[in-house]
Amino acid sequence: MRRIEPHIHMVTRTTDDYEAMARAGFEVVVEPAFWAGFDRGTSRGFADYYHQLTVAEPARAAIYGLKHYTWICLNPKEAEDLALAEDVLQIIPDFLDRDNVLGVGEIGLNKNSRNELAVLERHIELADQRGEMILVHTPHLEDKRKGTLMIMDAICNHSGIDRGRVIIDHAEEHTVGEIKDRGFWVGLTLYPTTKCTPARAVDIIECYGADRTWMASSADWGPSDPLNTVNAGLEMLRRGHPQALVQRVLWDNPVEFLSQSPRFKV
Repeated sequence: MRRIEPHIHMVTRTTDDYEAMARAGFEVVVEPAFWAGFDRGTSRGFADYYHQLTVAEPARAAIYGLKHYTWICLNPKEAEDLALAEDVLQIIPDFLDRDNVLGVGEIGLNKNSRNELAVLERHIELADQRGEMILVHTPHLEDKRKGTLMIMDAICNHSGIDRGRVIIDHAEEHTVGEIKDRGFWVGLTLYPTTKCTPARAVDIIECYGADRTWMASSADWGPSDPLNTVNAGLEMLRRGHPQALVQRVLWDNPVEFLSQSPRFKV
C-alpha cells in the first residue's frame, strides 16, 4: 500500500522519524505552518521558519527518499498581536510562490477571539485573491464546534473560493456532518488527547463515509506518533474493511485533494 502523511510538523521531529516513515512505505509528507510551542515575536522569525519549511525540510526529507510539501500562513495561536500579524502577512505571498508550497494553511481559530477572526479573514482574502487552496485548523475541545462554524461562515462569505479546495482539519464526531454538508473536505487528526484516536477516526468513517475525508497524524512537539495512520489502517482491516477502502482514505483521498494544486506531484 502506498502511503502519504498529509499533515505533520517535521520541524519538531527527528531524523529517526523520517527513517521510520520511509521504512513504513511513506512516499510524501505535507507540513502546514503551525505554532511551534513558542511565540516567534517578529516577522524575521517567521521568515526564518518559512525558509525552514520550504528549503531545509525538503532537503532533510529527501535524504530518506521522501517528497516534502508545505503550506504557509500565520497560525491562529499567534494572531492576537495584529501589528505583528500584518507584518507577517506582507511576507507570506513571497513564500506562497515557492515550488513546494500548496496553499494557505493551517489557518483558523484557537480561542475564537476577535483578533483571531480578523487575521483569519485576511488569510481568506489572500487565498481568494490568489486562487490558493486552504487548510484549516479548528479549535480544541469545548470550543471546536463554535469555532468550526465561525470558520466555515467566514470562508462561505467569499463566493470566489471553491469549497472543494478547502479542507477543515481536526474534525471530530460533532463537526464532520456539517463540514461535509457545506461541501468542504474533512481532515481527521490521529492525536492522543485533543483530537481523534485511530479507533474514533474509524468510527467516524463508518458513520459518515469515506468521501472527501483523509486521516493524518499531525505529529508535532507534543505526544504524537508519525505512524498513527498505519495504526488506523490496521484498525480498519481488523474490523473487516477491505484494503481498497483503507487505501482510499490513506492514499487516494489525500492525493485527490492535494493534486488540485499544480505543484503537487506523486
